[in-house]
Amino acid sequence: MKTAVTIGFAQRMRAFALRPLFWPLLTLALLLAGNGLVNPEFLSLQWRDGHLYGSLVDIANRAAPLVLVSLGMTLVIATRGLDISVGAVAAIAATIAAWTLLRLHAGDGDAPSLQPLFAALAAALAVAAACGLWNGLLVVKAGMQPIIATLILMVAGRGIAQLIGNGQILTVYNAPYSYLGNGFLLGLPFALFVVAATFALLHVLLQRTALGLFVRAMGHNPLAAHVAGVRTKRISLALYTFCGFCAGLAGLLVSSNVSSADANSVGQLMELDAILAVCLGGTALTGGRFSLVGSLLGALIIQTLTSTIYAIGVPPQVNLVAKALLVFAVMLLQSAEFRGSVRGWMRRVVPGGAR
Repeated sequence: MKTAVTIGFAQRMRAFALRPLFWPLLTLALLLAGNGLVNPEFLSLQWRDGHLYGSLVDIANRAAPLVLVSLGMTLVIATRGLDISVGAVAAIAATIAAWTLLRLHAGDGDAPSLQPLFAALAAALAVAAACGLWNGLLVVKAGMQPIIATLILMVAGRGIAQLIGNGQILTVYNAPYSYLGNGFLLGLPFALFVVAATFALLHVLLQRTALGLFVRAMGHNPLAAHVAGVRTKRISLALYTFCGFCAGLAGLLVSSNVSSADANSVGQLMELDAILAVCLGGTALTGGRFSLVGSLLGALIIQTLTSTIYAIGVPPQVNLVAKALLVFAVMLLQSAEFRGSVRGWMRRVVPGGAR
């Protein structure tokens, strides 16, 4: 009986380990546990002045822009696409928002009207979505490879943002705008509610409508999906547009957090972090298989790793190396071929020791 129970438990654990979200969850749990061992205060939460404070809240808040970009990137990658211009689009959106607020004389933190804020947000998000649409048109209509089509805007985007800002860092002291990145709602950072709303919208669209099925079909075989009646071109355009929108929203959170827009720093290397987060979450770069929850976990893993490196006093330059090693390890563990090779090696070394 004891042997049967042990075998059954091992089988359940093996089946659980094969689930796509197992390794991202395990990686995040190990990072959090390691921080908790080094710093016992890391996992503690405090309620002060009606707000929830703690390292966990700070990590989630700082990861919000990356989560937004990763969600948009997930859908593009799921259809065999790629968008490496999201960092530049974030910089454009941040610059346009700051420029609009300054032109509407909304730099005063005591501005009584929210109209300048709404105008700035609408302009920034509209331009960001237009940038995504531009990428989609180059891919769908012009037939360019996604990496080449989005490379154009990646190179030109920051130059466009610098032209809008006249090469200056635009500083805006506007309380409503600052609330986006620094405000609290129901005790939690407002940025988390922006992420939650975006995630919920995508979840409903992908799970409650046929969009999720269409995205998977396009990723597995675009030609077969088109022959089956799926409007692949329209869906691809919509997904690239939404990816640009998410990048613009992320740029607004980053800009409002520091009450300024720097075309050179906003969204710097964000496209690489987003691709890493999507891969860590189990989305296949070959398309067809994707996970919104996995991308969210991937973004949290990257931000937790970054916060850990800064907390222990390691030079920031090590951050990129640590990210690369982490992605390398997790992707190996997610590879069925690698796990099969390890099991074969263990059978040869310890006969009967690996099943």
